Amino acid sequence: MNINQNIIKYLLKNPAESERDILSAKRKFCKLYDIAGAPTNAELLAEYNKQKINNPALHQLLRKRRVRTLSGIAPIAVLTKPYPCPGKCAYCPNEKAIPKSYLANEPAVMRAILCKFDPYKQVQLRLRALANNGHETDKLELIVMGGTWSYLPESYQIWYLKECFRAANDSPKNIKRRDAIYRVSKDKRDAINGISTQLKKEQKRNEAAQNRIIGLTLETRPDFIDEKELWKMRQYGCTRIEIGVQHLDNRILKLNQRGHDVATTINATKLMRQFGFKITYHMMLNLPGSTPAKDFKMMRDIFENPNYRPDQIKIYPTVVSKNSLLYRWYKQGKWKSYTTKQLVNLLIKIKSITPPWVRILRVIRDIPKESIIAGNKITNMRQIIKSEMEKKKIECQCTRCREVGRQEQFPISNFQFPKKLQITNYKIAKRKYRVSKGTEYFLSFESPDKKILYAFCRLFLPKLTMKQCNNKTIPPYNTALIRELHTYGQLAPIGQIGNIQHLGLGKKLLAQAESIAQKQNYDKLSIISGIGVRNYYRQLGYRLENTYMVKKI
Repeated sequence: MNINQNIIKYLLKNPAESERDILSAKRKFCKLYDIAGAPTNAELLAEYNKQKINNPALHQLLRKRRVRTLSGIAPIAVLTKPYPCPGKCAYCPNEKAIPKSYLANEPAVMRAILCKFDPYKQVQLRLRALANNGHETDKLELIVMGGTWSYLPESYQIWYLKECFRAANDSPKNIKRRDAIYRVSKDKRDAINGISTQLKKEQKRNEAAQNRIIGLTLETRPDFIDEKELWKMRQYGCTRIEIGVQHLDNRILKLNQRGHDVATTINATKLMRQFGFKITYHMMLNLPGSTPAKDFKMMRDIFENPNYRPDQIKIYPTVVSKNSLLYRWYKQGKWKSYTTKQLVNLLIKIKSITPPWVRILRVIRDIPKESIIAGNKITNMRQIIKSEMEKKKIECQCTRCREVGRQEQFPISNFQFPKKLQITNYKIAKRKYRVSKGTEYFLSFESPDKKILYAFCRLFLPKLTMKQCNNKTIPPYNTALIRELHTYGQLAPIGQIGNIQHLGLGKKLLAQAESIAQKQNYDKLSIISGIGVRNYYRQLGYRLENTYMVKKI
């Protein structure tokens, strides 16, 4: 019996309550075996899986980076190859052989470089890393980064996503494959048609695969959003779009050479919502020409103006890196960064007015501080803000701060959940707000004090019929739209009851949405479903129609 077997056997007889107990066991057996280097958690997990042990508490303690799947999904971020960008933004770095606006030493970029930007290899690499760290990978959110997706050649887009789906479908099989190198065919139209058939084949496989892509995110610019582009994204299986809004002041946008105005953002937001997409804004603080007061007003408008009201936001305080126009401006004294105190106070004010249906994904960008010439270099900004808000007794209402796994009552290290939800006094909350060309309902299961969020549903009731590029009505006429249905808690494998997931909360929210839409005289309810969730909705009476899951109500 080797050291790993002995440690696992010991931990089964002497249940660990914390990571400290795991470390103590490692030290005990390292001393016994006279070994200098203790085995890693990944090595112990491999032994745990080899013995086919069923001990959820021990498995959870051995899991590394548990926050990765804390929100109920396993995120997989991949990067497209370097390609010319249509923008000339002053703040964007432009490194050779790196996608525009990215830096070679960013974690996601380093992984992409290691894989030579091959989508298949990138997805497989992330799946192996998650599995080795003890994470379930049944429900994947594929996030495609790399700049303006819509500017890439269509044949490359289709090939890229086909390879992503194929990688998810093949895993965890250790298969040998010939590298599917992307080449442009002489007859581009035939190439696209052929690859499109292959993409559809992989999408169909994914509906019942072990690792299902339940959400697909694509990044683009507001000025590339139109009905034709959105319909194409739906065929790809896209469910969420991230757009670089950056600011709501046309003078600031022009000064920074953004290349679009505020009206473009408003129109893009309207169209994305009418198609049912989840909407993420990228916003920049401290842009040249702005001030903390202007930035705060901008964020208030985003939250309160019906023309905007995105579902998620990423906040990127401006930083200076080499190979950018802003770097020259900074050297010339034309731009100055906010002080740490100014930035912290501004972010606190923004979080204090964030509506309960919005998720703040980021408060800074993940750029290594050695690449930052000027601007914020604090990497744990979110923790600093949280600490300051607690001192001032200010609470953030965003969905990330309220989700169940991040609460003190349900800390990440607490793994003693029973097979049903511990809380019995949760209540359904219904929030209604105006948006462009319609009304939104944010339906959720929350604690009575509304401080803990278990599950939610985004229901959009459009005023007007949506016309698509093929001049047909998609989704069907007189339909309400569910843009998102999500249950939080640690990711539970498909078919297994989890701590919060798979307890019926999603079905109850769906029933509420159907009831509201029916009372508002809508004939049908359409769901912008990820490819890997289609079978779930089929079991509830929905049928695939024009890429949406549709049901008469």
